[in-house]
Amino acid sequence: MDQDIVERVKNDPNYQKLKSIRSRFGWTLTWAMMIVYYGFTLLVAFNKEFMGTPIGNSVITWGIPLGLFVIVFTVVITGIYVRRANREYDELSDAIRAKVGA
Repeated sequence: MDQDIVERVKNDPNYQKLKSIRSRFGWTLTWAMMIVYYGFTLLVAFNKEFMGTPIGNSVITWGIPLGLFVIVFTVVITGIYVRRANREYDELSDAIRAKVGA
């Protein structure tokens, strides 16, 4: 890639904004996922009694819906990221491309 284009992109205020908001949002989602995933893992490791406790009079224990929650949560935050990327990040990327001429 032409070094001049790289420098123009790095100096573009839209690039700085894109880099900042994408990084901050990515880390927020990363921490949310880590809390949910490791929270579930810690419950499995250290609170087996709770995870094995039936819900009401059914045979389903708390571990099953909590495990499903982890899976659904992962899909939901992925969808949130994709939606934001398609709306906000793509607009900024297009603005950078148009300004820099790449």
